[in-house]
Amino acid sequence: MDRPSRLLLIGIFLILGVAAAACSKRGVQATEVPPPATDDTTLGPGDSFSVRVFGEEALSGDHQVAPNGTINFPLLGAVEVKGLEPTAVAAKLENELRDRDLLRNPHVSVYVREYASKRISVVGAVANPGAFPLEPGMTVVQAISMAGGFSSLADRDGTVVTRRIGDETVRYRVPVERVTRGQAEDIEVAAGDIIFVPERLF
Repeated sequence: MDRPSRLLLIGIFLILGVAAAACSKRGVQATEVPPPATDDTTLGPGDSFSVRVFGEEALSGDHQVAPNGTINFPLLGAVEVKGLEPTAVAAKLENELRDRDLLRNPHVSVYVREYASKRISVVGAVANPGAFPLEPGMTVVQAISMAGGFSSLADRDGTVVTRRIGDETVRYRVPVERVTRGQAEDIEVAAGDIIFVPERLF
């Protein structure tokens, strides 16, 4: 190999090294999809859920967490639920109903309908970019559908998800076109994820 060729290769390697270092500062381009940053199912303001009290239809119904973190429950009034898991809310309601001598042996179940307090963003080449409530088990394809689907200029296989994990920002590509063809796996999104769909270059 002559000297100019060696210098050219060295220059390419140096450029690649600088690019890699820059990527590490901006965030890691993951080769494998990380798990959701947190499996946070706690309730917050705006979240909606259903309560079922066995044998007590009048106490069963749908609730939305108020801005102050409470719900207005029949016979109990304001009950603080912010920061609690659904199972903890059920246990709290059972205890309150029992301790106030309203029911002898209550059995309460809580089913989350929507986590409005936990949101994801879909931006770029989609019909209706914006922030959307995270639904349990939501995937990248479902999130894009919630944003109205791809625009005509979308680079579907160039879709990138940005996620915060601790102090690190992780970015990874999701080939959505291949996912819809069954050639790649769809990815579950986490609260705070940003899904970016670039436009095609041509």
